[in-house]
Amino acid sequence: MTLPFPLTPDPTPEDTEAGRKLFAGPVDFIKGVVAMDGLPPADRLEVCFAGRSNVGKSSLINALTGRKALARTSNTPGRTQEINYFALGTHSYLVDLPGYGFARAPVKVVERWQTLLKAYLAGRATLRRAFVLVDMRHGVKDVDHQIMDLLDRAAVTFQVVLTKADKIGAQGREKTLAQTRAALARHAAAYPELIVTSSEKGDGLATLRATIATME
Repeated sequence: MTLPFPLTPDPTPEDTEAGRKLFAGPVDFIKGVVAMDGLPPADRLEVCFAGRSNVGKSSLINALTGRKALARTSNTPGRTQEINYFALGTHSYLVDLPGYGFARAPVKVVERWQTLLKAYLAGRATLRRAFVLVDMRHGVKDVDHQIMDLLDRAAVTFQVVLTKADKIGAQGREKTLAQTRAALARHAAAYPELIVTSSEKGDGLATLRATIATME
């Protein structure tokens, strides 16, 4: 029986090389955006990374690009308070969205992030896919469903990327995969494949790089 939301197959050697070359090339921080009128020109495709606070988003972006401090990491949840744009050469933009869920910030600041996030997801025509990061130790939480509902309404395809796979045993991984598959069944915009990653061990990074490099 074919499982719903299977793991993304290993990329072909050609696609693996395309991903390696893209992320080994220039990766530049463009700007941090706090309002829609600050977005860079929509002149290339873009992908965004979303996830609850402390899901390992900055660590994953740093691991993908092989740059230790490209995206700021912090033990303080909610530190990323802007939409941060990175250019992958001239190919695409990689967009780091503010962490959602628990954030040590004033309510008005959190509300401002949420308003900007909704406007961005609904209004960015060049956005090809959102990668929603889920901690493999915890699975999909209610706050993840909120961002997925938002993506459903905006008709933005999203793909779940499970993080910190090295922090959990095989039995726990299978349990989380089953829980994630069941959770995604209710979301119309969910891309029908999962990617399992470990920023520390490098698991899944080639697959994620190739996925981004081969988008059109």
